[in-house]
Amino acid sequence: MTLVKLMRWESMLGLVLVAEVVLFSSLSPYFLNVDTLSDASFNFTERALIALPLALLIIAGEIDISVAAIIALASVTMGLGAAHGVGTPGLLGLGLATGLLAGCVNGALVTVGRVPSIVATIGTMTLFRGAAYAILGNRVLKEYPGSFAVFGQGYLAGPVSIELALFAVFALAFGLFLHRTRWGRAIYAIGANPVASRFAGLDVNRYKFALFALTGLFAGLAAVLLTSRLGSTRPSIAQGWELEVIGIVILGGVSVWGGKGTIMGVVLAALVFGLVTFGLGLMNIPGIVMSIFTGALLILVVAVPAWLQRR
Repeated sequence: MTLVKLMRWESMLGLVLVAEVVLFSSLSPYFLNVDTLSDASFNFTERALIALPLALLIIAGEIDISVAAIIALASVTMGLGAAHGVGTPGLLGLGLATGLLAGCVNGALVTVGRVPSIVATIGTMTLFRGAAYAILGNRVLKEYPGSFAVFGQGYLAGPVSIELALFAVFALAFGLFLHRTRWGRAIYAIGANPVASRFAGLDVNRYKFALFALTGLFAGLAAVLLTSRLGSTRPSIAQGWELEVIGIVILGGVSVWGGKGTIMGVVLAALVFGLVTFGLGLMNIPGIVMSIFTGALLILVVAVPAWLQRR
């Protein structure tokens, strides 16, 4: 039984996390500094927040590659609102509403238009990012009220940032939803066999539409946090984040074929990514090395389980 638990994907991620702490703390005296670690949490919490609903979507057998473009569009919407005098509560509403609407567009294309999700979201990725560039061009919007900075720069208590607290609360909520409710069991069933799920009486399209909308909503939330942290909006914001978010989900043990995965695995994967980025940054390792490492890691994560299954 102990061997079986050790071989669980989450257990292996936990061991990787411990190994990272031991390695980087021995290489840099600043790694275990509480304040420095608190600041490092900003490197992954925004991506990790999107990874939570995206994990549910991939478990259900679909995918959304437009999440980073949704962030850009939501950020542009908030920037325009701020330029016209909209206050902090209104900016929060604009960011969330833009993300939700974009997610609904993706959901409608897949469930009503019957477009494969990878094709639909590649299209909307180009559409949303293109709209952000068409609206702003090379301009940068910085006219945000001072109180707006609290979302991305504020601290809840001591070294615990508001972003990290949000991630912890939502990770717990998503874990309970996926693993302790009938809706969570339905998501697993839909991902494992959508045809059988329809015959069992599940409204597969309604579930999938809701998950696309939820993913868009959290992309809007990430846009609020990121824009608040940077204090500015530009159309290139969050460029390339879609692959990093998908990487966190896949590294967390969520099957690209649907029907398998846990929220605990996604949380551990987010921490692994965050600490690797932070540790390599302390060692002044170029970003391209991190990209190579991430790509190789994702290939291993997908290839090794497939090879073991064939064996």
